[in-house]
Amino acid sequence: MKKKVLLMGKSGSGKTSMRSIIFANYIARDTMRLGATIDVEHSHVRFLGNLMLNLWDCGGQEAFMENYFSSQRDHIFRNVEVLIYVFDIESRENQRDLRDYRNCLEAILQNSKDAKIFCLLHKMDLVPEDQRAKIFKQRETELQTLSLPLKITAFQTSIWDETLYKAWSSIVHALIPNVRLLEKHLERFCEICEADEIVLFERATFLVISHASRKSHRDVHRFEKISNIIKQFKLSCSKSQAHFSSMTVKNSAFSSFIEELTGNTYIMVVMSDESIQPAATQLNIQVARAHFEALFANEAH
Repeated sequence: MKKKVLLMGKSGSGKTSMRSIIFANYIARDTMRLGATIDVEHSHVRFLGNLMLNLWDCGGQEAFMENYFSSQRDHIFRNVEVLIYVFDIESRENQRDLRDYRNCLEAILQNSKDAKIFCLLHKMDLVPEDQRAKIFKQRETELQTLSLPLKITAFQTSIWDETLYKAWSSIVHALIPNVRLLEKHLERFCEICEADEIVLFERATFLVISHASRKSHRDVHRFEKISNIIKQFKLSCSKSQAHFSSMTVKNSAFSSFIEELTGNTYIMVVMSDESIQPAATQLNIQVARAHFEALFANEAH
């Protein structure tokens, strides 16, 4: 199952850097050596085994953008499942950025009217922390108004923190077929284990696919923080020629088990009930593997 994803925005906005961090295992500081994208770079990313992301990273130089809207219009904007438009929050060419974005929307409306649209307000780490929420809300409202009649989802992002994982997890979540069925199976598994929370991660990117919770938690960014931490740890293992297989973290409040679930996923099970032995939780994960493998296999057909 192939899904076409357009990644667009002005040159230097950070498109290739975020793609390299999410899909090519770069760390943030290594993206400094990446050059500008020339025209369109195509990459095919296998996700969850049967889902193939056909990612079009479109160079943002003015000459290229003009071609996208004229001679390449049908080629670029036909059969798009998702448009991701990246705005550099510190851009001094805001009017040009909005003009190009509007041109993108017109082409999407003409060629792929059912595409999902995500706007990433990027490099938010350059904005003083006490001003970020206010500036993001202003820009989000402006983009929502400009995008009508199309609906958009906006995120504030930075390559230096977990916000990038939050945005891309939401984007990928929107591409997964029958994701509600998967959520129902996770909710049932969470009840069987008597877990506080269960989170499902994609194996290669460690993006959050889905989760189920039986207890509330005050940190709304916890999943993305875990994605970031575990992916960095996996990269450290790779550099040491070691294979990351599983991890158990315990403290006085809870135990967290991170293990392979299927060939394409990892699962994290969080337990606070001390009466449930760790071996019981690990056995539940082991028994669940065949069930979730079959579930993903059915989705592939």
